[in-house]
Amino acid sequence: MTPDGRPFRVLAGFALLLVVVFVAAFVAGRGAGPVSPGLTPGSGGGGKPGMSGHDMGAGR
Repeated sequence: MTPDGRPFRVLAGFALLLVVVFVAAFVAGRGAGPVSPGLTPGSGGGGKPGMSGHDMGAGR
């Protein structure tokens, strides 16, 4: 192995490691299923009726 090929091999190995980690995380996430099945965009996320989540504790 020549010294000129080493940086490329290290970079390629790191990129391959990143791909493997992301694929493993994706597979684990698909296996776990949705975190909150009833949660839809704009549903608020709980709290008291008529209050948004940003107002919690701000009026003290």
